[in-house]
Amino acid sequence: MVILFLFHPMYRHSVCRWCYEHVPLEDFCREVKLLGYESVELTGPAEWPVLKHFGLECAIATFPQSPEGIGKIEKAFNRLEHHDVLEGLYRDMIPQVAAAGIKQLILFSGNRDGMDDVTGLKNCEIGIRRILPLAEQHGITLVMELLNSKVDHPDYMCDQSEWGAALVDKIDSPHFRLLYDIYHMQIMEGDVIATIRKHHTRISHYHTAGVPGRHELDDAQELNYVAICACLKEVGYTGWLGQEFTPRVKPGFAALESARQLCG
Repeated sequence: MVILFLFHPMYRHSVCRWCYEHVPLEDFCREVKLLGYESVELTGPAEWPVLKHFGLECAIATFPQSPEGIGKIEKAFNRLEHHDVLEGLYRDMIPQVAAAGIKQLILFSGNRDGMDDVTGLKNCEIGIRRILPLAEQHGITLVMELLNSKVDHPDYMCDQSEWGAALVDKIDSPHFRLLYDIYHMQIMEGDVIATIRKHHTRISHYHTAGVPGRHELDDAQELNYVAICACLKEVGYTGWLGQEFTPRVKPGFAALESARQLCG
């Protein structure tokens, strides 16, 4: 008798560096490696050699920005006047990301500041198309993050899944996708599992955190991460799941251990 064991493809586990900046990078890498994490993400070129030393990857690279703050969450691709600067920043960053063996690079829409969403969508498409050929050439996926505009990032434009999905469809390239932040989208629209089922082909990265408060994935928050992670397996997601919560009790390694077990 031959018995076949069928395994669902599994996503990989990452953690966002900015939530743990109170811990020296070398110490942080050593600890999260022991906890079973494979990546420290939203890191930049100066940090990548340290990650490599500890056998860790960077699931998604942090954004470049100009001295005036162009490239940050608030000032990005929805403004035509930012496109020249953004093109220069990303033309410099994309080859560095590729040389480090990283496959994804984050970017943002920018704030509305009185702009309507249709115009912003059109402007984001124009700006991203200026750097898309270079990203395709280097095998890099440009990833726009969905963020909430109710609590953390007032006036941010890419704050609805449908708007982000429409931008992915307009650009129509496998090298542009969304970062679906579960915490942010629970605040904005809820319906997390149904949204993942609907839009998972447009999403290449996920972030976690507890709602409300952006803290641990514990019983004090409202999201059912067991069910959400089961949904990620159901849709065949094999990318990265990045823990992006700020621990109540520092340094936070106990919370990261619990999150790794819960989501694993």
